[in-house]
Amino acid sequence: MAKLIYSMITSLDGYAEAAEGDLGAGAEVEEVHTFIGDIFRPVRTFLYGRRMYETMVFWETAHTLPDVPPHILQYARDWQAAEKIVYSTTLESASSAKTRIERTFDPDEVRRLKEESDSDLSVDGPTLAAQAIAAGLVDEYHLFITTSVVGGGKRFFPDGVRLDLDLVEERAFDSGLIYARYRTR
Repeated sequence: MAKLIYSMITSLDGYAEAAEGDLGAGAEVEEVHTFIGDIFRPVRTFLYGRRMYETMVFWETAHTLPDVPPHILQYARDWQAAEKIVYSTTLESASSAKTRIERTFDPDEVRRLKEESDSDLSVDGPTLAAQAIAAGLVDEYHLFITTSVVGGGKRFFPDGVRLDLDLVEERAFDSGLIYARYRTR
C-alpha cells in the first residue's frame, strides 16, 4: 500500500502560507531544491487544490526556459511524468498533461488510490491537506522549516486535530532551512 505524504515549506512558527509576504529564504538554493526533487521523485500522484495546482503548473513548461539548471530540469521532468488530481469547484480545465479535475475531495477514493498504487502519493496545500488529515489519510509529514517567523497565515497543521508522530529523519541545510520527516503512529 502506498503512503500519502503531506509536505510544505513552513515558517518557524508553523505557517504554510504567510498572511503577508513570503515564508522566508532557504528553499530556493540548489542544495535544497535537489534534495526535495530526490525525495519526491518516487511520488507518482500529486493531489492539489486549485491554488496549489496553479502554482505548480509552472513545472509543465519549466524545461523550455533558457539556461535551465540540471536540478530544475530534472524536477520538471519528474513532475511532468506524475499524475495530478486537482480538487476544484471552479477550475474548468487543466493546463498540464496527466491531470484530471475532481469537484470534491472523497476520502474513500483517496484510500482506494493508496491501496492500488505501487508508488507514493502527495497531498499539497494546507487547505486540501487539512481534509486528508481529518480523514486520517496522511502517513507522513515532511516539513521544510524556514528561519522566518511570519506571525499569521494558513497553518501547516489544521486547528482542532491531535496527531502523535514519530520523527524519522531530519537534516539542517547551510541556508538555515531544516527538514523534518515525521511518520504517523
